[in-house]
Amino acid sequence: MISLSYIEGKDDPAGQLLPLGRVRPSGSGKGLSAWLVASLLLLTLPVQAQADASGQIRQAVENHLRTMLEQQAQRQGWQGMQLRYEINIPTSAANQPACSMAPRVQATGDAPSAMERQQLRIRCAEAPGWSVNATGQAHVFLPAVHAEGLIDRGQTLTANDLKLQRINIAKARRGYYNRLDEVIGLTAKRRIRAGQTITPALLEQTMAVKRGQPVKIIASHDGIEASTSGEALADGQPGDVIRVRNVRSEKVIDAKVVEAGVVTSTF
Repeated sequence: MISLSYIEGKDDPAGQLLPLGRVRPSGSGKGLSAWLVASLLLLTLPVQAQADASGQIRQAVENHLRTMLEQQAQRQGWQGMQLRYEINIPTSAANQPACSMAPRVQATGDAPSAMERQQLRIRCAEAPGWSVNATGQAHVFLPAVHAEGLIDRGQTLTANDLKLQRINIAKARRGYYNRLDEVIGLTAKRRIRAGQTITPALLEQTMAVKRGQPVKIIASHDGIEASTSGEALADGQPGDVIRVRNVRSEKVIDAKVVEAGVVTSTF
């Protein structure tokens, strides 16, 4: 097996001239006779066909992998995706003639993810014997949210605390965020060092109500609404039921968190 990424980095054999020996100059100043030019063309034609066949295989695999990843990007809302391909074909592929149409690619393995190595068969529809087995893998690079500087525990994140830096997401085992707006407004659960990739385990929702915080208690009955001051005895997000002390009556009640600093009596 050979990797086409290495082949592409080498000089094209079709562009290398063979030694010609001594040629007597003609009266027009040209150094090659017509028959010698024709001979050179005949020598380079098979090499060019081989290069074309290899290029077709590489392009077909790239297109197959790109289509798979573009579909996944659309489903998951990825933004700014870049791909790097790792394609391996057998050396015998160089013996295939060029296909007159785009070769077809069929997956022969059972890789569960488009980012894993794919076992593929490439065929030329109009040439029954034209078939090559290959492997291909696309490495996906996405902008990921990183800490611009040191972020302290309990700090609510703003755009100034964050930056985007591209990573290979296959190596982001602990997860990542692709957009700043996924992170802004969340709170750091622990200290985050400068330049660190922001992962879900590092963040939590900012509490709408925190323990010991003054809150407004709203009570309503038959269209009549009243409010009083209270103190939260626990942290809570909107929808959570927490214990709250009425600062006037000193009575402790259950109240549902409505929004930041506001709860409503549950009875």
